[in-house]
Amino acid sequence: MRVEIWSDIACPWCYIGKARFEAGLAGFAYRDDVEVVHRSFELDPKAPAATDVPVLEMLAAKYGVSREQAEGMEARVAEAAAGEGLEYRSDRIHGNTFDLHRLLHLGKEHGVQDALLDAFYRANFAEARTLGDPGVLSDTAVHAGVPADEVRRVLADPGAYAEEVRADEREAAELGATGVPFFVIDRRYGISGGQPAEVFRQALERAHADGAGTLVQGAPAGDAEVCGDDGCAVPGM
Repeated sequence: MRVEIWSDIACPWCYIGKARFEAGLAGFAYRDDVEVVHRSFELDPKAPAATDVPVLEMLAAKYGVSREQAEGMEARVAEAAAGEGLEYRSDRIHGNTFDLHRLLHLGKEHGVQDALLDAFYRANFAEARTLGDPGVLSDTAVHAGVPADEVRRVLADPGAYAEEVRADEREAAELGATGVPFFVIDRRYGISGGQPAEVFRQALERAHADGAGTLVQGAPAGDAEVCGDDGCAVPGM
């Protein structure tokens, strides 16, 4: 069984949703037979790579709210993250994630894609490191197990893995994904948002029981928080 996950490192619900999916997967009897592949999705492809815009400032502008209201929004997301045992800081910087996605494709080739994504999430949300800084980006990737010379090569070549990122994004659109995280099980079931762990476990069990198929359809699931072009939904908003 293959589970493909479209996400963006800038998306807090992708960070939270990954933890919830992994908790659901841990409760699935056939978890050792599941291959997880991470796919690229940019929430803000026009954002500059080098930026000093604080996330709270970006949120206030995007939603047309005060800084205090933006802080309240972030506090609710932080509470959800804490519920999954995740650290969450709001003093991070908003920026472009294209280079991070290119490195995730490189990480896949070296068998460390999942570890690299965890490292990016941790650096962004738990440590508030500026991943738009090439030095920080390179250091994070190398510590996750990507060879340093390969990281330097990819960062020096804007075209490296660019088409792979774009192909993932085109495929997300073809599958009807309008926000992330977006999970697809064996190209048969699509699950949108940071659903509870139990929803993921049940979807895995249903896909396993149903056998082969080709049509992507929605798995039984309630509403869940997602991040889209218009921002990230938060509880109570």
